[in-house]
Amino acid sequence: MTLRLLMSLALFSVLVPAAAAAEPAKPPNIVFIMADDLGMYELGCYGQKKIRTPSIDKLAAEGMRFTQFYTGNAVCAPSRCCLMTGKHAGHAVVRTNVSMKPEGQYPIPADTVTVAKLLKAKGYATGATGKWGLGNMESEGNPLKQGFDMFFGYNCQAHAHNHYPTWLWKNDKKITLEGNDGGDTGKTYSHDLMEAEALEFIKANKDKPFFLYVPFTISHLALQVPDDSLNEYKGKWEEIPYKGKAYRPHDFPRAAYAGMVTRMDRSVGRFMDLIKQLKLDDNTIVFFTSDNGPIDQYAGTDSTFFGSLGQFRGMKGSLYEGGIRTPFIARWPGKIKPGSTSDLLAYFPDVLPTLAALAGAETPKAIDGISIVPTLLGKGAQSIHEFLYWEFPSYGGQQAVRAGDWKAVRQDMQKGKIVTELYNLKDDIGEKNNVATKNPEVVQRLERILKEQHTPSETFPIKALGEGK
Repeated sequence: MTLRLLMSLALFSVLVPAAAAAEPAKPPNIVFIMADDLGMYELGCYGQKKIRTPSIDKLAAEGMRFTQFYTGNAVCAPSRCCLMTGKHAGHAVVRTNVSMKPEGQYPIPADTVTVAKLLKAKGYATGATGKWGLGNMESEGNPLKQGFDMFFGYNCQAHAHNHYPTWLWKNDKKITLEGNDGGDTGKTYSHDLMEAEALEFIKANKDKPFFLYVPFTISHLALQVPDDSLNEYKGKWEEIPYKGKAYRPHDFPRAAYAGMVTRMDRSVGRFMDLIKQLKLDDNTIVFFTSDNGPIDQYAGTDSTFFGSLGQFRGMKGSLYEGGIRTPFIARWPGKIKPGSTSDLLAYFPDVLPTLAALAGAETPKAIDGISIVPTLLGKGAQSIHEFLYWEFPSYGGQQAVRAGDWKAVRQDMQKGKIVTELYNLKDDIGEKNNVATKNPEVVQRLERILKEQHTPSETFPIKALGEGK
């Protein structure tokens, strides 16, 4: 063997391993699960004692649990808009729930940059199963036009008020559900179909990167759940039957609510089991959150009994802590430290830049969110929000901003009022003591942010800000 050949072989043996080592890592699969109207304190990992959530608790034990994470807004559609676009409520297109004909809610425009579009452009298979709420199938907001390859579930939030509907959407077609007549019960529970579609999506895309968005309809009213889940709690507590007409009646409302949450938790467990079975666990990051806070006592729900709101003031529909503070859990074996917690101030606009960073996608410039990947992975410098901003033209008209421990809240703005309340959340998590008069300089600083972060909207005006009639 010649000296030249020996040298060539030696060089080849060095370069091949180096090239292999330099090969870029496969981007992670992303599963983003979102409950509907679930309170932070309704999960065992946040202190719940009555409702069992073993699968979600295990996510937290094997990953990171956030203690100061917030939704995008106080109700469904605007919160989802912030999640999908990375924009806070003062810049987002959708700012409250508005029904459109023939069904669905106000649509996001065709040129909207969504999480799904960004990930799809990076080669991800993209699927959504659950409740959409950002534009009906005939509109520009159709999820299939907003970056999703597959959609299954409810397009319209009002349609989602029955968990035993007569039909659901599968992409752009209506699928009839066997044994359902639109009544209080039926043969086909919509949540179970969402779970099944999500599992099939994972199986079908196991060999390539995928993004699965699962905006479940549990625990939103109406109180409806199959008997096997109801019976897990039936008879455990004293019950006051709900016989009203706001949503569907139920003789065992507490058991029904707990059964719904535990059934959703079972679905989370099944997702994790499949991911492990397919050997995708090490390269799949799973998130869990809720779209807004819970309802207190309405149509059979009883957040007081379950301690759903903890010490928080307000509930769904409110920009006090109870309406916008949410659970947030992330798990990625070998990347996120098991059993860790973070008190980072973060919210729904941060989801888009975070998922974009994980997928290697470029983050759009005109957004309000920041990537929280450094916190998740414990690597690099974490950018910090100067403030978090919300506005909500419904439920009287509201604005809020949090900067450090300070939080300013405005109420009744559709009556033309501008009264700024101020709370120090470090000392007053229940927002009981308005200290605005004692801290005029802080109020002035936060009022400047409230003014600067609001972009006027003809569709979603706030009267006190000189908009609308």
